[in-house]
Amino acid sequence: MTDFLSQLDPVSLLSITLITATPLVLAAMGGMMCERSGVVNIALEGIMLTGAFIGYGVAFFTHSVWIGLAAAIVSGMLIATLHAVLSISFLVDQIVSGMVINILAVGITGVFYRTYLESATTVGPGTFPHWDVPVLSAIPVIGPIFFQNQFVTYAMLILIFVVHFILFRTVWGLRTRACGEHPRAAETAGINVYFVRYVNVIASGALAGLGGAYFSLQQIGNFLPNMTGGRGYIALAAMIFGKWTPLGAFAASLLFSGSDQVGSRLQSVFHVPIPLQFLGMIPYVLTIIVVAGAMGRAVAPAAVGIPYKKG
Repeated sequence: MTDFLSQLDPVSLLSITLITATPLVLAAMGGMMCERSGVVNIALEGIMLTGAFIGYGVAFFTHSVWIGLAAAIVSGMLIATLHAVLSISFLVDQIVSGMVINILAVGITGVFYRTYLESATTVGPGTFPHWDVPVLSAIPVIGPIFFQNQFVTYAMLILIFVVHFILFRTVWGLRTRACGEHPRAAETAGINVYFVRYVNVIASGALAGLGGAYFSLQQIGNFLPNMTGGRGYIALAAMIFGKWTPLGAFAASLLFSGSDQVGSRLQSVFHVPIPLQFLGMIPYVLTIIVVAGAMGRAVAPAAVGIPYKKG
């Protein structure tokens, strides 16, 4: 058993699980802010892909990953604004609006990548530097997992508590949840439902754009077409499984990411005779199972997905 654990290297496994869960957690929290205000944001996949492309493109031409990071966040906010205008102001079906944005993101990023970046010979911008937190990074087990990371992962860990505090400990959070549960009653109480929903949808775009920057500016230092690989949809499943709470979404994201990493570790370390393609399917199959099992138990905000029109 000891030999098995030493080969599995649990500390390394937990560390890589946390890192690869970063974009899932960020997108899940973005989706949560939307749905808590009453808007379904299935466009998270497209927002992350756009953030990854814009972030890398801007970093490539400015030679600064930090400017690229800012561009990724802003691009996410702009795409989310489009979703907000369509679903809140024009009362377009929120699922349809989100899917249109996802398809649009795949097409536009693919075309612009092939046109401007694929044949570029200039050296890329690289990735965010690793930062070891003094003293804390030297703590056994905990240090390598939580305090030896790159910027987006640190930001994700901090934002878990920030989003939780905003949603459940502030007046704004109370208004957000009121708009997601009973917008008519919220408006009667003097809350501007449109404004609350707009702000939360745009904030979700910022979070998803930051998650997109993870792929191109932290993970590989490059952009590849469709590199998000459906992570936006997995993030929605994590949000549901986590019962629309930041800590729950964080735990669910670790579950999905961990299943993927265990599969990879079994293949590379223990040479389990299972085709790599089947192991790669694990997080997606787990997503289907989790959503199917959680849908009857997790209670979504009552007014989520229902267009609201002022009386």
